[in-house]
Amino acid sequence: PLCTSVGEEFDPDADEDSKDGKPSRNYLKEEVLACAKQLGALPGFNLLCIDTENKFISTGIAKEIANAACGNYHQISKADGNAIASVTQSALNELKSS
Repeated sequence: PLCTSVGEEFDPDADEDSKDGKPSRNYLKEEVLACAKQLGALPGFNLLCIDTENKFISTGIAKEIANAACGNYHQISKADGNAIASVTQSALNELKSS
């Protein structure tokens, strides 16, 4: 878990859905979103989230991360190098013009 990266131990008692001493999916999701919010609050931080997940089976977490970090979200149904490059270039141009 991310808490380990900041030197904290995971406390299974803090997560009622914890199994075998491991954090639940929801706990991890909330931790990732909390980190995204902190990153989004940093001056000069810009997030570009390119979602290549199939939109029909998508969990939606990529969009939630982008929103939490006040970033840009782009869903690409057929992710190839050209599509990713195009979205990235467009996002960079938008940043430069703002």
